[in-house]
Amino acid sequence: MLMTNKISKAKSVKPPPKPKFKKKRKKKSKIYFGTPVQNAVIRYNECDNPAIKNKIYKEHIQFAFNKLAENLIHTFKFYYFDYPLDEVKHEVVAFLVMQMPKYQPDKGRAFSYFSVVGKNWLILHNNNNYKKMKIHDQITVLDYKRNVTGEKSLGDADDFNVEFVDQMLQYWDNNITNIFRRQKDILVADSVLELFRRRKNIENFNKKALYIMIREMTGSNTQHITRVINQMKNFYFNMMEEFQTDGKIDTANTGSIF
Repeated sequence: MLMTNKISKAKSVKPPPKPKFKKKRKKKSKIYFGTPVQNAVIRYNECDNPAIKNKIYKEHIQFAFNKLAENLIHTFKFYYFDYPLDEVKHEVVAFLVMQMPKYQPDKGRAFSYFSVVGKNWLILHNNNNYKKMKIHDQITVLDYKRNVTGEKSLGDADDFNVEFVDQMLQYWDNNITNIFRRQKDILVADSVLELFRRRKNIENFNKKALYIMIREMTGSNTQHITRVINQMKNFYFNMMEEFQTDGKIDTANTGSIF
């Protein structure tokens, strides 16, 4: 009888309630510039209707461009600007919009392309502003040291340099594919020349910044870039000697100046 009571008591014991688990909320994706944005850029470039283009941009591209510009500024610490960073961001975005027609899907992802474009713009303006800010406080100190009589000769030298660089670029435009045979060498050489074409904006660049830009533009490593630049230097020195002697460079499509 006692045993029966124990069994009945054991049967009457209720199992503990199952613990309730809160359903985890799905984390929002951190990808702000993925395939949908890339497809939107392609649609934007293919569209001829201004109203539709504006709609595509505002609904599918604008946020990604703003976020990309913001991330580039803070990730690489482009802080040497004499105006608010919000304005810097808007200028970067405006430049990205200007470069949209140049995007070619078969060349790579839109995110990679616009990251390079935005970063190059920031390198250009960040370095120039850094130089200006660095020398700004020294201007009044150095002003009394001006060599007024020598300033004209410096101006003449600038004219000489401009004319030389213009002719040098003309020579390379005619001969680059004759001198360099491999496509990746041509790409690096053309990137170097592109920096010369933008020389008014990058004259204060240091060597490291230039290498970074070429690397970003071409995807080549530093060793490859150095090899191509060294080969170009040989032509540069010969062209400089020719220009100083004859007052001009033979820019005809000769294939070589040696």
